[in-house]
Amino acid sequence: MLDRKFVRENMAEVEQMLANRKTKLDLAELGRLDEQRRELQHKVESLRHEQKQASEKIAQVKKEGGDVKAVIQSVGVISERIKAMEPELKQIDEQYDALLMVVPNMPGPETPVGQSEADNVELRKWGEPRAFDFEVKDHVDVGEGLDILDMPRAAKLSGARFTLLKGDGARLSRALVNFMLETHAKNGYREIAPPFLVNSPTMTGTGQLPKFAEDLFKVDGKDKDLWLIPTAEVPVTNIFRDEILDEGDLPKAMCAFTPCFRSEAGAYGKDTRGMIRVHQFDKVELVWITKPDESEAAHERLTRDAEGILQALNLPYRVMDLCTADIGFSARRCYDLEVWLPSQQAYREISSCSNCWDFQARRAGIRYKSKGQKGTNFAHTLNGSGLAVGRTFLAILENYQNADGTVTIPEALRPYMGGQETIEPPKAEPTVI
Repeated sequence: MLDRKFVRENMAEVEQMLANRKTKLDLAELGRLDEQRRELQHKVESLRHEQKQASEKIAQVKKEGGDVKAVIQSVGVISERIKAMEPELKQIDEQYDALLMVVPNMPGPETPVGQSEADNVELRKWGEPRAFDFEVKDHVDVGEGLDILDMPRAAKLSGARFTLLKGDGARLSRALVNFMLETHAKNGYREIAPPFLVNSPTMTGTGQLPKFAEDLFKVDGKDKDLWLIPTAEVPVTNIFRDEILDEGDLPKAMCAFTPCFRSEAGAYGKDTRGMIRVHQFDKVELVWITKPDESEAAHERLTRDAEGILQALNLPYRVMDLCTADIGFSARRCYDLEVWLPSQQAYREISSCSNCWDFQARRAGIRYKSKGQKGTNFAHTLNGSGLAVGRTFLAILENYQNADGTVTIPEALRPYMGGQETIEPPKAEPTVI
């Protein structure tokens, strides 16, 4: 979340940020509560000062042999007044924090100002889209033709927006996970295997709660405060929630493979065919925790590491600098990687690489201490997909499809598939013994 003092002293700038983000929030109530809290806090502090002076007077009167009853009585009155004010102060604090929790991060000065995703800025492209000499199929037709993707049975099991992979499809997906994790490990990331269910403070720390509750899946059960994670960013970043790290231990670069669960509440009617927008998908996530002066360089590094996966798989893509209207709630700056899909003749998102600065660290209480320094500083947090496994899977089906219906396996993945070079339709149902 944003710093209280910053919001108080820069209200006009925060208002402009909300306008640039196309976000409607009434900050008047935030200002009113802040003023009310400060007035009440001033009264409490004044009373505590009186209480301290009275306590000192008791000691002085006792020393002089005088009667301290009246002074003691006055201290009691002051204490009762303070006690009466504290619940009101706590309530105002809670109301203020609840409002501040739904205010998004301030985009950085480098973030393009725009009205919609049409104003995102292309930074670079890599690779040339393949020229096909036959009619291109989308990933659903390719996958069903090979009997490795079964959307109807997935719907039977779970409903719309779920997928079922079979045979070489499941094997290809697993190969992608192993390839991504091993590549990132070679690049210095420490692999994490986090829980897939987390509590509300964890969801709040990275910005999913309270604003985006409708986009999440909550466990239904008595006395249970657990949510299915929408991304590994949530548990991995929160590993260090409410902790003070040593400066020498930063930066921390971590990667994690998890399933991800999203209700897609705001995506009604969008990408209903296939694997592009589903309720459950696999993803390898990259997370950094850095000092403030290192986060911009870490953002570039994280993005390049995610790009490295696409380059190794020889999948054409472009990098987009997201504008203020399209950037994520917690992000100060965000680069999207968009992979080329031949069936759509368009680039589609496969990774979002975000620098959140201290926004998440303030919510989660992630600090670090420098040697010889009094006090602590908030760390900076960054995250990005490295990559979304399902979207990489479908990009391979589309970009590597052949006229005879087979799919060529990218060379980088063949060691993870026992040297197999192509995916072909199964000749017969396997016999289970």
